[in-house]
Amino acid sequence: MGKLFAIICGLILMAGSAWLAIFVWWQEFRELVFGSIPPLLFLIGIIVFIAGISSMKDAQRIKKLQEETDIEEPESNTTEESEQETKEA
Repeated sequence: MGKLFAIICGLILMAGSAWLAIFVWWQEFRELVFGSIPPLLFLIGIIVFIAGISSMKDAQRIKKLQEETDIEEPESNTTEESEQETKEA
C-alpha cells in the first residue's frame, strides 16, 4: 500500500511542478533553462577532453604492448622449433 501511495504522490507532484513551470513561472523557467546551457556545455567539453586524453593514452599503451609481444613471439617460436628439432633427432 505504501508503494502505491508513493507512486501516486510522485505523479501528483510531477504534474503540479510541470503546471507551475509552464503556466505560472514560465519566464523564470525559460531563463533558468537557457542560463544552464553554457555551464552544461562547458562541463560536457571537459568530459570529452578527458575522455580523448584517456583514449590516446590507452592507444599508446596498446601499441607498446603489441610491440613488446611482437618482439617476444619470435624468441618463443625459436625455442619451440629447437625443442621440436631435438625431439625429431
